[in-house]
Amino acid sequence: MGEHAFSAAERRAVYRAIAERRDMRRFAPGDVPEDVLARLLAAAHAAPSVGLMQPWRFIRITDDALRHQIHDIVSDERRQTASALGPRADEFLRLKVEGVLDCAELLVVALGDGRDKHVFGRRTLPQMDLASVSCAIQNMWLAARAEGLGMGWVSIFDPARLGALLGMPDDAEPVAILCLGPVPDFPDRPALEIDEWTFGRPLDEFVSENGWAGQPAPAVGLPPCPP
Repeated sequence: MGEHAFSAAERRAVYRAIAERRDMRRFAPGDVPEDVLARLLAAAHAAPSVGLMQPWRFIRITDDALRHQIHDIVSDERRQTASALGPRADEFLRLKVEGVLDCAELLVVALGDGRDKHVFGRRTLPQMDLASVSCAIQNMWLAARAEGLGMGWVSIFDPARLGALLGMPDDAEPVAILCLGPVPDFPDRPALEIDEWTFGRPLDEFVSENGWAGQPAPAVGLPPCPP
């Protein structure tokens, strides 16, 4: 164990937040206190970013009419997604995939404008701006779980319509609608598994040594929480 390691109790808390994080769609009545929301945004802003570009932008939606307009955009794309799924269309439409009208807080996360001026780390991998924003969202997700709040990432929307609705510059791009708030419970499995839409695969299938088709790495099937 390195000299900079957290205590055993602190490590358990970190791994517990990771293991119990869920993409939440069902929310309970209640609010998110302003100080808690501030902590969650600070956690997101503390995320790593390539070249320290900090490409994230957070838009808090407090206007109810605007929330309903965002919901309309999501609902339209939900129908389009169902059509694209062919024989699974009806099954998909029965799933609850968002809580835009139910959650205490609604946030839109976007890639900010002016990203092209950042070359460090992006010359051959320009998508690292999206990777950085994803890290910020994950930070918020884990912090929300630690605060006893649920969060859901909604990606079912037309980016152009949502960007226009929120007055984003042409070189900005929305990447997530985040539903945040109290929830009735935290399921012990992902919602899509509970709904039998799909099932997660074991870690062993995703780790190899010394090449894409190399031998599976040893000891990758361990539980996420240390003793």
